[in-house]
Amino acid sequence: MEFSFDLNTIWFILIGVLLAVYGVLDGFDLGVGALHLLTKSDEHRRLQINSIGPVWDGNEVWLVTGGGALFAAFPDVYATAFSGFYIPFMLLLFMLIFRAVSIEVRSKHESTRWRNNWDRAFSISSILIAILIGVAIGNVTLGVPIDQNKQFFGNLLSMLNPYSLLIGVTALAIFMMHGAIYLVMKTEGVLQKIAKSWVNNTIIFFVVSYVSATMATLIYIPHMVEPFRAHPEFFALALLNMLAIANIPREISHGREFRAFLSSSAAILSLMALFAIGLFPNFLISSINPAYSLNIYNAASSERTLGIMLTMAAVGIPFVLAYTFGIYRVFRGKVRLDKMSY
Repeated sequence: MEFSFDLNTIWFILIGVLLAVYGVLDGFDLGVGALHLLTKSDEHRRLQINSIGPVWDGNEVWLVTGGGALFAAFPDVYATAFSGFYIPFMLLLFMLIFRAVSIEVRSKHESTRWRNNWDRAFSISSILIAILIGVAIGNVTLGVPIDQNKQFFGNLLSMLNPYSLLIGVTALAIFMMHGAIYLVMKTEGVLQKIAKSWVNNTIIFFVVSYVSATMATLIYIPHMVEPFRAHPEFFALALLNMLAIANIPREISHGREFRAFLSSSAAILSLMALFAIGLFPNFLISSINPAYSLNIYNAASSERTLGIMLTMAAVGIPFVLAYTFGIYRVFRGKVRLDKMSY
């Protein structure tokens, strides 16, 4: 595999960056949601929701941006993926909507039963979103049934294979770890002590899942390993990933929550980079015949379209970055409840 930085490769990298940033930003609020039911106090649950309240919807902008970029730059990939993964994508969309509703209406009524029901909806939808994201990544890694006409032949049951479910559990684990670290950074007092205990447990959960997923990939999916054999320098990313994970408990024990959060973010980014390198230059690998795979060349828009879009991205993405930076700067610091809180 040879890398050449033409427009097709640049757009492959750019879409990967957009989705990786989504994983970092929406990952922690999905993790907070997955951990939500582990506390019983209404005050603690409100603090958890309000820790992500100002940013959760902005985080999802990166997913929309990544999907839009995929549609414009690689329309065949978008069409095949969304037709083949139609039911999982609709389920994902439903869970995203249901989760948003849960956050907004949870505190609209004083009834304990009302709040508990919406708390369950918030947590379950967060867990399912994380697992569905992992299942999608697992299927892309494993390969999907695509024929010579770029048609997808599969069903929901075939997507819920053991490997993809393992990747789904791994995605849930890393998001729970990321969310626990975020809660330590954003809370104080009793809830912060509780969140610190979650960090250690979620790290163990993630490491076990990650090692299992790595072993399964090495044994059953050799094509994901080939780029690293051809380019041993990429092993530095795997090393960075391990060092980032190992640094998390060290930073937490020293009370440096922000550094722990940066380490967790680095772990997610390096995992996404490892996945992208293993996949390149393909987007969807055909399990029927590798020649039918959709890659950055046979599924791309015209070179002129890619060039125009790159100019538009250079103008638009800084605005998204500025908005994201501004929101996090305004709402920095520990979360506290007031009359404007959820």
